[in-house]
Amino acid sequence: MTDRKAQLAGNLAKVEERIAAACVAAGRKREEVTLIVVTKTYPADDVRILSELGVRHVAENRDQDAAPKAEACSDLPLSWHFVGQLQTNKVRSVVGYADVVQSVDRARLVSALSKEAVRQERELGCLIQVALDAEETGRGERGGVGTGGIEELAGLVAGAPGLRLDGLMTVAPLTGPYAGREPAAFERLMDLSTDLRSAHPAANMVSAGMSADLEQAVAAGATHVRVGTAVLGVRPRLG
Repeated sequence: MTDRKAQLAGNLAKVEERIAAACVAAGRKREEVTLIVVTKTYPADDVRILSELGVRHVAENRDQDAAPKAEACSDLPLSWHFVGQLQTNKVRSVVGYADVVQSVDRARLVSALSKEAVRQERELGCLIQVALDAEETGRGERGGVGTGGIEELAGLVAGAPGLRLDGLMTVAPLTGPYAGREPAAFERLMDLSTDLRSAHPAANMVSAGMSADLEQAVAAGATHVRVGTAVLGVRPRLG
């Protein structure tokens, strides 16, 4: 085993222990929570090692990094999640490799994703990104739609050819009433998920929690956690 593979295997084992312990504490089954490893800034070689270690879900937030990496790893049994703010001029590229876009936050993006998914004959999973730092109908600092915009956007995704409404995603906010209150933020997301599922029962995915707060997300009921640093290490500075 190479040094890097041993390092990643050890880190994955620690994260697995954390998720398992959080599930026990929350009275949940371990299989209710899916680990997504956020591989941004790390090379395709690391993605290949993660696949060898059993990882099946990886995430990226920049198309210029993700597209060549996904191409280099196209032979692997991986599901690719796009989690960053997505500009419409990147949609054609992203739809080419992403299985799920977790950052859907405006009608124009829904239209662009639908058009491209149909063109490429793909079905694309979509999560509505919820901005808990935004006004009811506003947008968040790091993307996302205010809570008052979820219903309309979900309806657009559900009715769009080539798209599948999978659920909700959030990033613990740095500002606003939920800043520094991760448990409350994640519980609010779960309440919003319950509301969404009353109209769209299959949209039961809840993506929340990262390296620092995955336990709070699991406690609240998250179905997917997005972990980067705790698996791959501290990322190099982008210069």
